[in-house]
Amino acid sequence: MCLTDPTIPKDNNVSPRPDVELRLPAESAYVAVLRMTTAGLAARLDFTLDDIEDLRMAVGEACALVLDHADPGGDLHATFDLTDGSIRVSVSADSSHGADPDRDSFGWQVLTALTSDVVTSHEGHLRWVSFTVRSSIAA
Repeated sequence: MCLTDPTIPKDNNVSPRPDVELRLPAESAYVAVLRMTTAGLAARLDFTLDDIEDLRMAVGEACALVLDHADPGGDLHATFDLTDGSIRVSVSADSSHGADPDRDSFGWQVLTALTSDVVTSHEGHLRWVSFTVRSSIAA
């Protein structure tokens, strides 16, 4: 299943395809796997160690936001769009509840401080958060 990010323009002939997709059980125990995958991808793009740690923290906070209302037995989805000096991450979970994340929460504040272009929504049975992190070297 491919999560479609509504911030990416749609072309009727081509469907946007992420560079990397992951599907895991929607349980907090699997967030560590996603954080490690994220760190590996950022390292391949020559992110600094500080940038990698910021990205890992952002992914952890995004997962906490979507897992908060995840359906038991559902899936946690992650997609990564890689470009020179930046990573666009979209994290979603199967959720019957359409509630948006609490924008006054500590997790939301951390996520928006570490990233740019944060978008969140619910689409069908998915609740998702998408954001971009740019390498400080590329800035």
